[in-house]
Amino acid sequence: MSEHDEQAAVVAWAAYKAANYPDLELLYAIPNGGARHTAVGGKLKAEGVKAGVPDLHLPVAAQGYHSLYIELKAVKGRVSAEQAEWHKRLTVEGHRVVVVRGCEAACREIADYLGIALDEWEWLSAR
Repeated sequence: MSEHDEQAAVVAWAAYKAANYPDLELLYAIPNGGARHTAVGGKLKAEGVKAGVPDLHLPVAAQGYHSLYIELKAVKGRVSAEQAEWHKRLTVEGHRVVVVRGCEAACREIADYLGIALDEWEWLSAR
């Protein structure tokens, strides 16, 4: 699966589980990556989009952190210098930042962060 498909699966999982875990409704994507037309990229930059910001954010305080940021990588993906700097600064500010490979790893991190039991995974493994 592509990184897009993996992230879409995480968002779908969160939407599916939100009926029982309302905090999951707050999960959102940060549209920093992807190929764009130069004009669109310029507009987004003017609006405050910044290179290196993690892919997903769950603005829920838990486990002593202010929130959870997730950097979702493809199997061979690497963390860029800009991403590493954002991760370091967000961590210093009291946020939990994780780098994961694939939707299941991302969902497991979210579940761990919110205290969702691991037996909640049947639907994901059946995909």
